[in-house]
Amino acid sequence: MTFLMKHMLGDKLKNMKGGGGGEEGDSTATADGKETPASKGMSREEFEEYQKQLVEEKIQRDQDFAVKKAERANLRVALRDKYRLPESGQDDATIQMAGDDIDLPEDLAKMVEEDEEEEEINDSLLGNLQNMDMDAIRIKAQTTMTEVKQAAEEKCVVM
Repeated sequence: MTFLMKHMLGDKLKNMKGGGGGEEGDSTATADGKETPASKGMSREEFEEYQKQLVEEKIQRDQDFAVKKAERANLRVALRDKYRLPESGQDDATIQMAGDDIDLPEDLAKMVEEDEEEEEINDSLLGNLQNMDMDAIRIKAQTTMTEVKQAAEEKCVVM
């Protein structure tokens, strides 16, 4: 009976304490806390393959993260160009670290393209107004008004 009680309660107490039973054969991890094939219930070859997969997945995640980060930096650079803001060396470095030729995501590229089209339409009128010589326009308007006055005076007796 004591054996049965010790066996049933002992395992639960070990789990609560963290397995401090002190038995060498039951240890599922090394003293420094690293996983072992026994802790995962695998053979050595399976465990090595598992570790390789973990490393490959981590490398892939890091690469995907770097690409996303570079895409965001590329977007910031495009927005800075659009709104004529000062450049950021950090964004340029992020884009270069990604290595590949990073493009804007399709949705963002469409948004930027639509904004550029709207600006071109607005800039056609506003740009022409800003580039015009206002003194020349004023002089031309004054001469036209004087010509209209003279023509009206010639035709109208009251004036």
